[in-house]
Amino acid sequence: MSRNYFALLTLVYTIAVVYLASTTPISPHEAKLFFSDYGLVATPMHAGKLLLDGWGVGPFLGIRIFFLLVGVLSIFLYYRITWIYLERENDRYLATAIYMLLPGIITALTLANISILVIPVVLLFLLAYDREWLWAQALLMLILFVIHDASIIFFISIFIYTLIHKEIRLMVLSGLFLILSIVTLRVVEIGGRPSGYFADLFGLYAALFSPLLFIYFFYTLYRILLREEKNILWYISFIALLASLVLSIRQRINLTDFAPYVVVSVVLMLDTYNKSLRIRLPEYRRWYRIGFAAVMTVLVLSSLTIVFHKLLFSVMKDPKEHFASKLYEPYWLAEKLKKQGRECYDTLDGRVAIQLHYYGIQACAR
Repeated sequence: MSRNYFALLTLVYTIAVVYLASTTPISPHEAKLFFSDYGLVATPMHAGKLLLDGWGVGPFLGIRIFFLLVGVLSIFLYYRITWIYLERENDRYLATAIYMLLPGIITALTLANISILVIPVVLLFLLAYDREWLWAQALLMLILFVIHDASIIFFISIFIYTLIHKEIRLMVLSGLFLILSIVTLRVVEIGGRPSGYFADLFGLYAALFSPLLFIYFFYTLYRILLREEKNILWYISFIALLASLVLSIRQRINLTDFAPYVVVSVVLMLDTYNKSLRIRLPEYRRWYRIGFAAVMTVLVLSSLTIVFHKLLFSVMKDPKEHFASKLYEPYWLAEKLKKQGRECYDTLDGRVAIQLHYYGIQACAR
């Protein structure tokens, strides 16, 4: 991908995510955080809403503006990461573009969530590791320990990597944070019994990456495991993915615990593809290019589905089958109630009630 095409994509992409953040109704998770939590995610939501109220940007952009800005920063950081793993400038732009177009990244930029705060910290850690700045690595691991309850996954990955590669100072540092996570009980909850969540998790990852891209991502990690050099980025993503799949056999997985450590390996996919393509003579590259085109087509279609998801309501027979129905139905209900002059509404669904509360519709029975 050339610099001009990447610049055009970045412009269109920025407009799209700002539009989505401004027009997409509040999710049940966001509403719950906004009214019942004062932690790392809720505080910027309140601050952003307070800052932008009265500017005519609508009721949604304010609570998401901080996360949108951090998400844009993560895109810049991801481009910087590609310099470590890719030699050609066009490849770096392409890897960054693929990262930007991941449905999970578009969603993370649009909705207030912890994942978009974790990703830049991981990317900064990788940059600090590449430059051998141990003090920066220690600081970033501390930040990650504070902001992410599931950061133990990251510490395990770093500890295993440094143990195998005999990097003593970083191994001791990651080991200390690993022990601290266990002592303070900042660990992924483990429990349940064998259930059907394993297949559900594959579906979530397929939605996060787009179906064909996730298949190739899975293949890339497996191929590196068997045949290629395993760098620190591979360890972070592979161990996070493996841990999530193993745990999903017995329990429902919270994808935000694992996704920030998995999605950062997009650059490894392109590197693996380039190695497979460029060692072959031009006449033997046809099927590789066809496969790449198919994967990218599905990725772009998945991304466009997220951007233009509202249009799907007009073509679906049952709007409740829409993947965003839980966001829009309470919003439409609130608008209907306001037109009727009603200021209260009773519902047994707590998620709907808290969304209505954000729109100014209180419960009638108090």
